[in-house]
Amino acid sequence: MQGNIPETICNVPNLQVLDLSNNSLTGTIPKCLIAMNGTLSILDLGRNKLSGTIDFLPGLCSLRTLHLNGNSLQGKLPKFLASCATMEILDIGHNRIHDHFPCWLKNISTLRILILQSNKLHGSLKCGGAKVVWPHLQIFDLASNNFGGGIPLSFFGNWKAMIADKNDGSLSKSDHLQFQILKFGQVYYQDRVTVTSKQQQMELVKILTIFTAIDLSCNKFEGQIPEGLGELNALYILNLSHNAFSGRIPPSLGNLKDLESFDLANNNLSGNIPTQITDLSFLSFLNLSGNHLVGRIPTGTQIQSFPADSFKGNDGLCGPPLSQNCSGDGMKETPSPASNSNVDTKNSIYWNFISVEVGFIFGIGIIVLPLLFYMPWRTRYWKFVDGILYHTFPQLDFVHERRGGQSYSILRWKSH
Repeated sequence: MQGNIPETICNVPNLQVLDLSNNSLTGTIPKCLIAMNGTLSILDLGRNKLSGTIDFLPGLCSLRTLHLNGNSLQGKLPKFLASCATMEILDIGHNRIHDHFPCWLKNISTLRILILQSNKLHGSLKCGGAKVVWPHLQIFDLASNNFGGGIPLSFFGNWKAMIADKNDGSLSKSDHLQFQILKFGQVYYQDRVTVTSKQQQMELVKILTIFTAIDLSCNKFEGQIPEGLGELNALYILNLSHNAFSGRIPPSLGNLKDLESFDLANNNLSGNIPTQITDLSFLSFLNLSGNHLVGRIPTGTQIQSFPADSFKGNDGLCGPPLSQNCSGDGMKETPSPASNSNVDTKNSIYWNFISVEVGFIFGIGIIVLPLLFYMPWRTRYWKFVDGILYHTFPQLDFVHERRGGQSYSILRWKSH
């Protein structure tokens, strides 16, 4: 479908759902759409080529779902949306909205999904000290904007849908977000959104009420990561990558037992990786690269199974799965069995040579030294040798001569 959205569409009576998504519609959004006599509940204009600003005529807003994702909309977010008291899904991602964080949405207690990804939003998340009360919020996506500053400590305090209550079995149900079009019928509109998980775009055709995600990546947030994040123990996805967070990784994040995707890459985090991270037994994606972390990577049931790229860019980290050993903290490199056998073989060869030489020298010493320094032994030795030669060679004869006062026995051949 191409062309503009005609304003005559606002005259359709009792229109509850208007889904014109995934087309090539151009032009602006008719101002009359939101107020449509208070009947329109679902408005999906996502993935078109709409431009201009988001302007609406004042009136009664009964919107439950507003999808404007994937257009070229500009300007500011209309504060008129604060009057949509039943709003559950607000998705205005991938546009060119230039505004601050919409603190005026803080009192819409029915809000479940807020996606403002890939716009030109800026400023901080501080809302003048007022608490952001979203007890049903399950997806919060501000990725790829220009937000900065620190995150208020109490910002996540009232997001009860991301907190698992052991005494409440409601969060364990596999319900999904849908809208019943006919009050007494079985016709439903199925909500869907696109989120980023494990560095991949993932479209949720059915949004389970237990699916939870926080994505603040690719902004300019700074300061410490709030300890309060550790209270959101029903969180599935946490992405704080590509910011300027500093300080240590809060040990309280080890309480996020259901976490499947955890990304803190490319920040200014320092210190050791807390050992509590090893308690995250459901992790299927982990990225701590590009920080200033130091020390040994904690050993656990799963953390060593991630690739070395999950920890690269931290010059102070050591231990598996990195190739750098932690020699500075008492960990010594263990030689391989092959190297041990080589050492043993060399040692045995050296001792064999030494034992032969020592035995040879010792034997020579026992025989030669007495002959050199003890005359009776030397005389008996030579007489013994002469006797052997005389019996071996009968043609030899002994001749006794006296020289210098001493008598000598000389063997000579017998003359015939």
